[in-house]
Order: sequence, then C-alpha cells, then structure tokens
Amino acid sequence: MTFAKRTEPRAMARKSERLLLVAILLLAAALRLWHLDFGLPALNDPDEPVFIMTTLDMLREGRLNPGWFGHPATLLFYLLALVIVAVAGLGELLGRWSGSDAFVAAVFADPGILVLPMRGLSVAFGVVSVWLTWRLGRRVAGPRTGLAAALLLACNTVHVELSQLIRTDMLATLLMCWSMLHALSATEDSRRRHPVWAGIAAGLACAAKWPAVLVLVAPLAAGLWRARCDTRALRLLPVAPVVALGTLLLVSPYLLLDYPAVLRDLTAEARPVHLGATGYGFLGNLGWYIRHPLAQSFGWPGLALIATGAFGIRRRPAAAIVLLPTAAAILIALAAQALVWERWIVPVLPIAAILAAIGLTKVADVFPSAWRTWCGGILLLALATWMASVTIERLARHAEDPRQAATAWVRAHVPPGRTILVEHAAFDLLPYRGRLLFPLGSAGCVDVRTALNKRPSYRRVNGLRQGSAIVDLGHVDVAQLATCDADVAILSNYARYAQEPGRFARPLAVYHRLLRHHRCVATFTSGPRQSDRGAQVCIRSVPRPRPAAARVTPAGPTPAIRR
Repeated sequence: MTFAKRTEPRAMARKSERLLLVAILLLAAALRLWHLDFGLPALNDPDEPVFIMTTLDMLREGRLNPGWFGHPATLLFYLLALVIVAVAGLGELLGRWSGSDAFVAAVFADPGILVLPMRGLSVAFGVVSVWLTWRLGRRVAGPRTGLAAALLLACNTVHVELSQLIRTDMLATLLMCWSMLHALSATEDSRRRHPVWAGIAAGLACAAKWPAVLVLVAPLAAGLWRARCDTRALRLLPVAPVVALGTLLLVSPYLLLDYPAVLRDLTAEARPVHLGATGYGFLGNLGWYIRHPLAQSFGWPGLALIATGAFGIRRRPAAAIVLLPTAAAILIALAAQALVWERWIVPVLPIAAILAAIGLTKVADVFPSAWRTWCGGILLLALATWMASVTIERLARHAEDPRQAATAWVRAHVPPGRTILVEHAAFDLLPYRGRLLFPLGSAGCVDVRTALNKRPSYRRVNGLRQGSAIVDLGHVDVAQLATCDADVAILSNYARYAQEPGRFARPLAVYHRLLRHHRCVATFTSGPRQSDRGAQVCIRSVPRPRPAAARVTPAGPTPAIRR
C-alpha cells in the first residue's frame, strides 16, 4: 500500500506531462496550419517552384538523380516524390484526372494540388522538431524544462514560418535534433550505438542541407567529455563522422556520380552579394542574427532568458558540452558567411528554446519556494503568449501579400486583351484574358501559357537563368528586352534594387531601359518601410503607340495600399 501511494503522484505527474505535451503539439500544429494556403494559387516564395519542378522532372523522366545539389536537398526530393505519387494516385482513384499527363497539366493549372500536401509535410517536420525539443529539454533538465522549451519553440515565429514552406530547413533541423539527442546519450555511456545513430541522423540532415554537418560537433564533444572517465570513448570518436559520410553517400550517391553538377551548384550558391541579404562582416552578421531573427522571435526578454540559461547550464556539464558547442559552431559559421538569411538560424532555435526554459527556471528560483512554480508558469505563459501573437500577426501579413493585392488590382482595372508582365509565379492571373509574360534570363520574356503547356523543366529553366540568383526583369538578357514589351508590369523587385543601387547597377539599368516610358499607377506594400524585403510591388502602365482609348489607365486616383 505504501509503495502504491508513493507511485501514484509520479503516475499523475507523468499523465499531466503527457497531456500538456499533447496540448503543446496541437498548438504547434494549429499555428503552422493557419494560413497554410497563403498566396495560392500563386507561389510567393521563389524557392518552392525549384523543389516542386525538380521533383516532377525526376518522376517524369524516371530518374533518381535530382540533377540539382544546391542544398543538396536529395532527401527532401525523395520525400516530395512520395507525396506526388500519393496525390497523383489518390486523384486518379477519385476521378480527378486520368494518366500522368493529365495530372501534370492539372498541377500547372493549379499548383495548390501539390503545394498544400507538400507544405503539410513541412508542417509535420516542424511539429516533430517541437517534440524532439521536448525530449532534449527533458533529458537536459527535467520534464518542466522540456515542456517549457517545446512551448517556446511551438510559438516561435521564425520556426512557424519555415514550417509552412517547401524547403530543406525544417527537415534538416528535425534530424539535427535527433542527432543531438543521441549525442546526449553518448555522454552517459560508451556504447557504440550512440555515435552510430548520431552519425546516421547527421548524415541524413546533411543530405537535406549542407550546413547540417555542423551537428557532428555534438557527438564529438560528447565523446571527448565521456573520455574523461572512460578512455574507450576516444576510440569511438571517428564513428559518428564516418557513419555520417556513409549515410550521406548512401542516400545521395549522385554527389559522387554527378560531381560536376555538385560543383556547379555549390559555386552558384556561394555568392558574395544577394538582393536584400548581403552581409555586414563577421561581427555585423552576428549582431544581425541576434537583433533580427532571435530578438524578433523570442523578444529581448527571451534573449535575456537564453543568456541566463547558457550561464546556468554549467551545472549540467554533460548537456552543456553537447548543446553549447553545437550552437556556437552554427553561429560562428553563419557569421562567417557573405550573406545573412533569417532561415539559416532555424537549427539554433531548439537549443535557444531549451536555454530559455533553463533561464526561466533560474529566474523563478529568485522567488520564495512556495511561489516558484506559479511565478515560473506565469512568466512562461506571458512570453509564449507574446511570441504567439507575433506569429499570428506575421502569418496574417503573409496571407495578405502585396503581390496578390496587385493581381486583384489588375483584374479590377485592366481590361481584357492586354499584355501583362509579372516577376513572380502569378498563377492567380491565369484566368485573365490576355497575354502573360515572365522574364527568364537569356530567353527574354516568355509567354506563360505557352511555357506551361510545354511542361517546363527546371533543368532548362536553371540553364536559362545563366547563374543569376533571382529570376526577374533585371536579369533578362539585354538583347532580348524587346520580348518584354508589355502594357502592364507587376514588379516585385524593382524597388528593392533601388534601395541598393551601388551593388545592383546592372539590374537597375535593365529596369530603367525597359520602363523608361512607363509610369507607376499603383503601389502595394506590407508595411511603412518601402525597403521591406519581398513587400514592394509596383504596377506600371505602358503607354504604347495606340489610340488613347485603348491605353490602360487607373480608375480614380492612384491607390497606395498598405497593410
């Protein structure tokens, strides 16, 4: 009876923990599913078409070689191929289409057929990474820390937004968390299975995104720590790197078989400048990551908790030796890059959430023992509520993208029969009864409907880009500018180039040459700053030599729409 009474509170605690974990995972899923259809049928993220088209090419041509290794993204391509096969089979079973040609035609008419389930896969990656963060936090400092870390990551706006995109970041982060979990086990005993599994996870993560190789710092640091009391751990140090390399080549053998493509794509990815993402030097980059993605997603109070947790974790040296060097290695690598991207910080977020949870415990310890649990819970809920509100606001802003506002304006003000030039994947303009043009590097501006009817291949599109980072009007071959003559131009990047004229003089010159007779008739922005990345869209009327009655003119005063 006494034993039963002792175990009853533990059972209740475990049940409460499981219920809270389920609630946190449901919250994580709800936030990531909200506005998952943003932009559709248009594709606002420029990288989503890369992954969709490459996977379609692989299936249509019956090849396992992706032919593109920029991330390298091989593991993601194979998973997306499974999604396509499942969607195609289900649609054919339901009578939506018959045969692969009809399926591909349906996808190019409405990309949402594939985009939504593919984004759903990314949501699943995000939710699983929240679960793994709970496991990591629990191993490091107990159930409360695990739950607090999971809640903070569930509400983190950067993590949520990247969970809604068809990209490699969330898959790589999930696998890196898995590798760190096994690295923690390697600090407790010298069994071979821990570095083996840590290496497998690291290799899979690297097959998704190259920088994930940095997670190998975790098992190496764990092995060195373990070697202090068990010299057998030293013999196991090479295991994780060797297994990671073997796993990478097993999953993506074409890294060797098609190494010229690997070198080509890695060279193309290593750019010294990029529109809106050029770095500021080592210290400047480090400050940018702290001020922007970290401070904007955790808040300055959250950053203070992270710093407190980084100091407080010293009392758990085995955990500190795994988490802190891994986070430091990633931050140093990011700061050393020529570019800065918000998405690159994603692998650090689970560690930051765990440190913030530990810091929260340290702050709660300041209060009298009778109040600590309540005070810690209130502080956690306050921070999580603020983070969730920031996330909801940003998701709502994404759902009202200026590019969709621009196409709505075109449908309302531009009569049928005109030629419209767009710089983004404006599938929402396909119903418009007029010619649609899209800039495509050396090919000039191509007819959108003609290109879609030919089932475009990403390999061909990538070749026409001629190595440019962005597909837009500024990178069209000057000799082909005549093909871009249009009545209306919806410009996504012109204002962004204008913010950096010194770096992008050539693209600006192309815009000025083509648009010298145009005038801006509508501007749509996502905020008060005209330099907001991806937010400035201009619609310009093109005065051609034609009867005045046929020219496109705005109805009423020029609108300037801001959300």
